[in-house]
Formats: sequence, structure tokens, C-alpha cells
Amino acid sequence: MPIHVIVEGKNDRSKLRRLLQPEISILCTYGTLNSVKLETLRKQIRSDEVYLFMDNDSSGKRIRGVLRDTFPDAEHIYTRRGYAGVEGTPDEYLIAQLEKAGLSNYIIYPNMSSLFISE
Repeated sequence: MPIHVIVEGKNDRSKLRRLLQPEISILCTYGTLNSVKLETLRKQIRSDEVYLFMDNDSSGKRIRGVLRDTFPDAEHIYTRRGYAGVEGTPDEYLIAQLEKAGLSNYIIYPNMSSLFISE
């Protein structure tokens, strides 16, 4: 069964694209949701598995709320408040959240030494 992750923007998508294998589809809302965009997402996802990964800000919470109604069976992935959205979340935290969501089999683990900043 195909798996989709919905994010807000293309920078979020490119950040996750580096960490998830190509068979995971990463779809963008581009920060706005109208009936046309929702219908397009609904047609792309159908009854496939879907994860919602929005920023932890007012806009992200609003988008998550609309998507929660559209995809009631979606799994929710959260970034920590204080990070600059999904795109500004450190790789190690993103990986931990993806693992928690059950996506371990699809994670592309970066060279772990590159995750630690040398001082």
C-alpha cells in the first residue's frame, strides 16, 4: 500500500526527501487549503496510508485541523515548538519522529557523524 506524507511547503518536502526513501510520496499544501486543493489531495491519496507533518505554529495547526477532517485515519507527526517548522527541525529529531510514527523501514539514515556539530 502506498504511503503519503503531507507537509506544508516545498522546503519541508525537500528536507524530508533526504530522509525518506523514494517510494514514500511527499505532498505539499503550499500553505493554503481550498476545496480544489483538498480534492486533489483526496484523489492522490484515495484510501492509501497518510501521515500529516505540519509546522507547530498557528498556520500549521489550522492546516492540520482541515486535513484531520479530510483524512480522519491519518497518522500525525509533530515537530517541537521552537523549531523553525519542519524544514528547520534537526535531522535527528525528524528521524526520531518518523521512527515513532512507524516509518523506520523507509528512513534513509544519514552518516551519523554528520549529525553532530563539532565545536
